[in-house]
Amino acid sequence: MSVITLELHVPGQGLHEFTNQVHDSVASSGVREGLCTLFLQHTSASLTIQENADPSARRDLERWLDRLVPENDPLYTHTAEGPDDMPAHIKAALTATSLSIPILDGRMALGTWQGIFLWEHRHHRGHRRVVVHIGS
Repeated sequence: MSVITLELHVPGQGLHEFTNQVHDSVASSGVREGLCTLFLQHTSASLTIQENADPSARRDLERWLDRLVPENDPLYTHTAEGPDDMPAHIKAALTATSLSIPILDGRMALGTWQGIFLWEHRHHRGHRRVVVHIGS
């Protein structure tokens, strides 16, 4: 078993791939068969497994979620941290803050075009923490 915390720097809103960092964590753990669980320690970002080959898929997802949960909605009362704050919480609630990925033969069992992404819902740059638990 291995538990580490990844510190991810995000330049701002959008989908940011970090598959390689998780792959390195799995490889260094020595676990051959098991499960990799990721948990994001934040309430205004999320995690997703998505296509990592064509960047247009990421842009389309980002635009769709922005249209679904717009900024400056007059129903929002949680606005002290800016117009992107409450939409970020709603987007995180609609998506996921944890993922589980099987480990087979020492590697994550991701499909050919699958990547692991942190989905930053705020506009600001910053750091996000993802706890990675690798066990057999």
